[in-house]
Amino acid sequence: MKPTVFAPRLGAALSIALAACVPQRVHQEPVVQADSHVASPDGMVARARAENDAQAARDAGARDSITAVALTSCRPVLCAAIARGEVAVGMSEAQLYAATHTTDAAWNYRRSGDAAVLVAASDELPRDAAGRVAMVQLRGGNVTAVSYRDPQGIRTVMEAEDATTDGRALATADALLREGDALVASGDLQLALDRYDRASVLKRDPMIDYRIATVLDKQLRPIEARVRYEKFLNQLDIDRINARGEANAKLGAAMIAARERIVVLEKQER
Repeated sequence: MKPTVFAPRLGAALSIALAACVPQRVHQEPVVQADSHVASPDGMVARARAENDAQAARDAGARDSITAVALTSCRPVLCAAIARGEVAVGMSEAQLYAATHTTDAAWNYRRSGDAAVLVAASDELPRDAAGRVAMVQLRGGNVTAVSYRDPQGIRTVMEAEDATTDGRALATADALLREGDALVASGDLQLALDRYDRASVLKRDPMIDYRIATVLDKQLRPIEARVRYEKFLNQLDIDRINARGEANAKLGAAMIAARERIVVLEKQER
């Protein structure tokens, strides 16, 4: 009797088992109904562009309507501000929108009685000719204060004079001085000197020269410090200072300190 041979049958069984383990790829055409078609990417892009254009046209129409309403009831000074694209104290809400070329969608609101606070809905918009508008406060429907995002922080305009070029320069100078004072307190004299120098360009104030002199003095730069102390003293109107009395006590103390330091620095130079 011949022995049974299992090798061929075993090999066939193994082949079938391996084939079952291999993932099968099914090539099937997409099912498309007779009355439908697959949208092309170009068509989708064109449709999205058309929708964006339509929305932009609606937004422009809304802004034009707001501007028309704003200009029919504005005083000459406010009409001029709208034409320049500047927010001004005293504007109505519609005039605010017209000056910033926005609608109510650009703002977040908080209202309480006759008061309202409008906060910019994004960091970049809204803007006016003076910069990025961070917040607007209204009372009785009219703008009472406007806050801008400046490099030195938030600058608030509450008077018409504050919104002029000179007003903005003074506000920026004051912000630089506060920053410089903080840097001196933290020991960063070089950066403080930078802030004081920039402030001195924007604002004429003897105390700025005194601040600069004290920083130069601390940096052991006696010649420059003495010149600044002398400049500080030369800018002062002594009669005016004495007439104000205690209101200028700090300035009077700075004068005494400046004179004392000039004497000391002159002796060091000899």
